[in-house]
Amino acid sequence: MDYENFNSKFGTKLKYYRLLNGLTQEDLSEKLDVDAHYISDIERGTRNITLKTFYKIASALGVEPYKLFYFD
Repeated sequence: MDYENFNSKFGTKLKYYRLLNGLTQEDLSEKLDVDAHYISDIERGTRNITLKTFYKIASALGVEPYKLFYFD
């Protein structure tokens, strides 16, 4: 799997858990104190994130961090 594919799959998984929690991109962005476009960029696989942001995302979604890396 190349890097772009990895980013895309991660973004898809993020969107899955966001929707599972009934959150809009705006809702999640408020929890993370970031712009909604930032969430959109991550979900589209066009944004690189830090481990700190990754941890904050997993916490905000109430999901174990490793689950965001489990690509079916």
